[in-house]
Amino acid sequence: MKHRRIPNRRVVVAGAGALALAATATVALANANATPAPARTPVLAKLTSAAASTLASHLKTDTAGSFYDAKAKKLVVNVVNKAQARAVRAKGAEARLVEHTFAQLDSARRTLKSKATIPGTSWGIDPQSNKVVVTADRTVKGTKLDRLAKVAKSLGDKVEVRHSKGEFKPFIGGGDAIWGSGARCSLGFNVVKDGKPYFLTAGHCGNEIKSWSDKQGGSAIATTEDSKFPGDDFSLAKYTGDTPHPSAVDLYNGSTQKITKAAEATVGEKVQRSGSTTQVHGGTVKALNASVNYQEGTVEGLIQTDVCAEPGDSGGALFDGDAAIGLTSGGSGDCSKGGETFFQPVPEALKAYGAQIG
Repeated sequence: MKHRRIPNRRVVVAGAGALALAATATVALANANATPAPARTPVLAKLTSAAASTLASHLKTDTAGSFYDAKAKKLVVNVVNKAQARAVRAKGAEARLVEHTFAQLDSARRTLKSKATIPGTSWGIDPQSNKVVVTADRTVKGTKLDRLAKVAKSLGDKVEVRHSKGEFKPFIGGGDAIWGSGARCSLGFNVVKDGKPYFLTAGHCGNEIKSWSDKQGGSAIATTEDSKFPGDDFSLAKYTGDTPHPSAVDLYNGSTQKITKAAEATVGEKVQRSGSTTQVHGGTVKALNASVNYQEGTVEGLIQTDVCAEPGDSGGALFDGDAAIGLTSGGSGDCSKGGETFFQPVPEALKAYGAQIG
């Protein structure tokens, strides 16, 4: 089976000197009455997205979120006071003063969950706008749209409502790749559990398919051991034969990307997705801990991106270099018009199953 590649979300390990800061200098003045010159603002080292992800994981406390500025190669951290700003700069990131704390935005998100969980909507905290961005797809209209607007208005400028011409739905469909009875999905990542080979794919795929083949109508190569959807969107399938299962992702150009680890996503990070319908496409992480309200139910804790996907891409790998980041869940749009796609974080699935990339 050619497409058993598992993009291991890049687990970012920053070298000891990756976040080095330029030391501030104090000018010694000859004049006894002179005072030392004020300390200069530290010159921030340029960071890779992997190093930025590692740094972000150490700066979650007492901040209002963060994002990676790929052009300037720096991590931007939202803060609400000068003391936080000094602490952030001392760690090697740029501090940006914003209005809303993370707690305030998270409270707004919880209000949306309790009062506006409407099929066809999604929301996530966007650190770049310092707001909770709510999206309503084309099915949200009439009294449902009125209800959403009312709840959003009550939350003031902490919430921004956007509209999508597409429809939020899990990306499952018929075609090739990994097959079950009448449906097709994409393999995400090959993993190892208790020394035995398995693979991860989307939970809504595992709900539908219990026996997997690598071609339509072919012999079984794996069976679904567990699936979680809605709530989460991941499933685990155990290989039943001698099918090759390299830890790699199919790039659909005759080559593969080796996957060596799993990693958390960072807003602003450039990522790629591989799937059996539309092959490889890239984009940017837009929000973390996003919620999407499919017709089948709500899934929370997702990675929101502007990467396109289509039916049959479900379960496919989201990756950054050799790091596995996510499993394709669903979204709106397609790869001719664009859209947004949500991904189940890989580290959560690995932890739930006691598995490792491999």
